[in-house]
Amino acid sequence: MDKRKRLMNVQEALELLNRLSEAESDGGEVSGLSDVSWVCSASDGSSDSDPEPPRNVRPSHPDPPLADGPTVPAHAEVCATEPSPAQEIGKDGTVLTVMEPCGGAGRRQIQNILTESAGPTPHARHNITDKLTAFMCLCDNVMLEEIRDCTIAEARRDRATWDVSIMELKAFIALLYVRGAYCGKNIEMESFWSEQWGNAFFNATLSRNRFREIMRYLRFDKKETRRCRLTTDKFTHVRKVKYMLNGFPYLGKDASRPATQRLGENVVLRLVEPFVALLAKNTSLVGTIKRNKRELPPSVQGKSELFSTKVLKSDKMVLSVYQCKPRRNVTILSTQHQHVAISTEKKKKPETVEYYNHSKVGVDVLDQMARQYSVKGGMRRWPVAVFYNVLDLAAINAWVLYRSCMSQENIPRRDFMLQLAHELLAEWMASKAPPLADLPFSGAGAEERRRMTCMVKAHCMQNKTFCKCVKCGDAVCGKCTAKVLSVCNNCV
Repeated sequence: MDKRKRLMNVQEALELLNRLSEAESDGGEVSGLSDVSWVCSASDGSSDSDPEPPRNVRPSHPDPPLADGPTVPAHAEVCATEPSPAQEIGKDGTVLTVMEPCGGAGRRQIQNILTESAGPTPHARHNITDKLTAFMCLCDNVMLEEIRDCTIAEARRDRATWDVSIMELKAFIALLYVRGAYCGKNIEMESFWSEQWGNAFFNATLSRNRFREIMRYLRFDKKETRRCRLTTDKFTHVRKVKYMLNGFPYLGKDASRPATQRLGENVVLRLVEPFVALLAKNTSLVGTIKRNKRELPPSVQGKSELFSTKVLKSDKMVLSVYQCKPRRNVTILSTQHQHVAISTEKKKKPETVEYYNHSKVGVDVLDQMARQYSVKGGMRRWPVAVFYNVLDLAAINAWVLYRSCMSQENIPRRDFMLQLAHELLAEWMASKAPPLADLPFSGAGAEERRRMTCMVKAHCMQNKTFCKCVKCGDAVCGKCTAKVLSVCNNCV
């Protein structure tokens, strides 16, 4: 038998294929074709023309047909998961499409159209007349009374007669603000009472030992009922005295957090829970994101041409990578911008960066201001750290309210803090002034006068006195007297 390969033209090959049975084309090797070389003639089926050099054809398995539709090559599934030249993939598999910066700012999306007017409320405009009233709009008497009651309850677990008034508590807060205004958060608080290096303002307001006592007993909830409240609220230590919208401490692994939800996402959604759920509730997001996040592609950590911008998009989110410095870039994530325009200035800032710089006062600038004149100092209890943070934010917001309501006065923030401290302790300093009258027992001669034990015992340890309260008649010493009124603290 002649083993030489014979040549076939196109017409003969088509006739051979038509004669194949269905069983012979089920993916196995087609019989009779293993030794065939295909020749395509230049003419339409004529074998008289010179054929091209023969090419050996490698047998292959035909692609299986789909249930509906045309046959799809076997490598199509592999190609679908590979990134195209216009796409980049993050470490967690997030696919981002490369976009060209284009277009202008355009119209603002519907979720960012606000109908409320900005500025102080009518209540604030009506009540704010000085620094103290601006502060009391945020930290009112109800809050201060709660702190006083909880502090007294804690102190009386050890000392049954210990007491503190609202006036003294305000003076205590005033000292914290003065320390913040002098940038003393890294200085020991007790150093301010030093005879050589201290501040006379501190000695004139409270003694060092008295400040220690208040700080030691300072509490924001009552310990007797704390155990029951902790079962449902881990923030119960300070829950009643936070005037901010929302807050909670980080206490390690949270069993209530969904397994599919990351920590950062869970924190943000919990903080804004009283109002919105971000994009689902028509609230957009514009902010910085760290370059090492798992959702971002590795290219964001590389260097680009100075002042160049790379734009990536994934679903409704747009990522702008701006090379602001030769060795540093900034990444801005936005759900508000669908197209990113580039400014024509020298630095060619993208629209997202300019928008962020304009609106970042809500978080970044606030944090920077709080760190500059913070009342914070060394502490061993996290509720005190939260209270310090409340005071920092209250001072900033009171300054903003005061400047808005008293538009004729543009006062620096440090000066505002110092003047606020003076107004906070004014009532306390007046109570420390000499009494209006020293009232001896009436109708008794000097030889019959005798000292009696103080019956109030609010600020003393059984002091002796000649004086009585003008209202109740009880013996009262100088420490337990509201001296500007010449009455005991029980009758104030």
